[in-house]
Amino acid sequence: MGQFDQPNIIRLEGVVTKSRPTMIITEFMENGALDSFLRQNDGQFPVIQLVGMLRGIASGMRYLAEMSYVHRDLAARNILVNSNLVCKVSDFGLSRYLEEDTSDPTYTSSLGGKIPVRWTAPEAIAYRKFTSASDVWSYGIVTWEVMSYGERPYWDMSNQDVINAIEQDFRLPAPMDCPVVLHQLMLDCWQKDRNARPKFSDIVSMLDKMIRNPASLKAGTNNIAPGPSHHPLLDRGALDLSRVSSVEDWLAALKMTQYRDSFIGSGFTSLPLVTQITAEYV
Repeated sequence: MGQFDQPNIIRLEGVVTKSRPTMIITEFMENGALDSFLRQNDGQFPVIQLVGMLRGIASGMRYLAEMSYVHRDLAARNILVNSNLVCKVSDFGLSRYLEEDTSDPTYTSSLGGKIPVRWTAPEAIAYRKFTSASDVWSYGIVTWEVMSYGERPYWDMSNQDVINAIEQDFRLPAPMDCPVVLHQLMLDCWQKDRNARPKFSDIVSMLDKMIRNPASLKAGTNNIAPGPSHHPLLDRGALDLSRVSSVEDWLAALKMTQYRDSFIGSGFTSLPLVTQITAEYV
């Protein structure tokens, strides 16, 4: 941590080694962890301010990637917020230096430690291969956390259910009132092929464009509509209606019962109507 010097990386002030436990001293971040801060302030910030926070996180991660470090535990709980709402990446307990003597620098974990499944890229879960691209996947989850004001990714699904769902191309739906451009950014971060994911430098550029063009952040506006194959509501595997008898059953199977009222209110009151859902509706 001592070598990091960037406005969106937590600053190390010193260490305590003369007593136990050994401790580190960092700059004071008045608003604490980002996930709990967002939950305490649910719905209180304009979208462009949330984008500014996301831009700061991406900037810090771009710096780490340029330094050849992979964080491995990027999540809203590990982002700290100061009194000016500046977000800083922290908790480097799992971070590792990437050897650059290959064309594809990776860090392979040989230990059997726990992995934060909900935030971790599928190749990192399956093969323990960590790269900046796996950090990008985690950043997509952080973006979802920010836009949902600290909601738990994948809700009450078990870790194994999450792994299975991701393998079957399930991706988290857009949070309420989330601009389509931001959900598209999340989907880009969650590409199964790690080489197809954007770099952190690309993400910073994308967010800068959104900030310069606030009109792009209006809900439902986007130059690139999310493809049907990306959206869980349109996934053919998820739309197996032979096993369910009602809209409620179908949403429960998708672990999306919190959207029941939205479906009913939009007129999707029966399974035949559900089959008519297109990207236009979602």
